Amino acid sequence: MPRDKVIMECTDCKSRNYFTTKNKRKHPERVEWKKFCRRCGSHRLHKETK
Repeated sequence: MPRDKVIMECTDCKSRNYFTTKNKRKHPERVEWKKFCRRCGSHRLHKETK
């Protein structure tokens, strides 16, 4: 199956807030999205973790 589950982690407070899926065939690199972090209370950059 080409889609895998990934965990998104806040770059500032290191809390793992979001779970999503991505297509590993089309995007083999790690994703970075700006998402709302409840712990920080603002929009922060979230990176994919393993």
